[in-house]
Amino acid sequence: MQNLFSTYKIKNLELKNRVVMPPMCQYSVEKKDGIANDWHYLHYVSRAVGGAGFIIVEMTDVEPDGRITDYDLGLWSDEQVPALAKIVEAVHSHGAKIGIQIAHAGRKAEDAAEPVAPSAIPFDENSKTPRALTTEEVKGMVEKFRLAVRRAVQAGFDAIEIHGAHGYLIHQFHSPLTNKRDDEYGQDLTKFGREVIEAAKAEMPADMPLIMRISAKEYVEGGYDIEESIEFSKAYKDAGADVFDISSGGEGQIAAWGRPGTHAAYQVPLARQIKETLQVPVMAVGRLDDPILANAVIGNEEADLVQVGRGMLRNPYWTLEAAKLLRKENIVPKQYEAGF
Repeated sequence: MQNLFSTYKIKNLELKNRVVMPPMCQYSVEKKDGIANDWHYLHYVSRAVGGAGFIIVEMTDVEPDGRITDYDLGLWSDEQVPALAKIVEAVHSHGAKIGIQIAHAGRKAEDAAEPVAPSAIPFDENSKTPRALTTEEVKGMVEKFRLAVRRAVQAGFDAIEIHGAHGYLIHQFHSPLTNKRDDEYGQDLTKFGREVIEAAKAEMPADMPLIMRISAKEYVEGGYDIEESIEFSKAYKDAGADVFDISSGGEGQIAAWGRPGTHAAYQVPLARQIKETLQVPVMAVGRLDDPILANAVIGNEEADLVQVGRGMLRNPYWTLEAAKLLRKENIVPKQYEAGF
């Protein structure tokens, strides 16, 4: 039977367990050049030592003004590749696999002098009003995603995740709340996301999986719900997405229409519904820090992989302790055996 420590394979990605460290922004590029530094190296490699099967590097942006803040990682330049390649090599040496999340913040780019978006609609009253991208600029943005993915492949990553969630640029295009365009990218709200996926796949080896992160539900009045996200996910699957990373929220301020759950595993039903409807592998995330609960999500076949975010921020060795608690095989590095 499947459990948190079962192996998993999708295309050429072979994982020793089902534990994933999700992408979590560190806002730690002090030189503001988008280049990973010692903090990022220690942050990611320590989780590989700590037993995680798969690690996803935080939101890494396709252009300087695509960053949430100027302290974010980037892949708009070849100069940013070597530091990431060093992290990849070290993570591999400790038996884990590693992917990277490629993104653009769109209207949520806080430090951009003039953020860009599908339409000139600010995130809230405290945010800058973005400039609507022209049709040609949208096509140019697809090319920027392509080149960032090319550099990620050069760095040696095992998988690519495209960020289509949390109110960032791709999410802004497929949400009717933020896409009021009248061109081809407004007539088909999935067109931009589909073109990004297709461009990414063209740069990736055929046996490398592409992960698509989506917000399966918007917690705002007039926002989409699971039925709509299933429909746009079908379009992304047809475009080439191999795995879906199921989160929620991020677009607009929370209104009376609904609030995200605060209980454990509150997003798992969304992951399960997309998994069952689309017949695709999914990753679940959201308050899954309890190893017994995380193990149940896998054992009950609600998701194929479980992401542990805050738990791993608190404890790089979360996976080792989960294995001990669940009485799975000993995966503790020999150097740490005395502690377990």
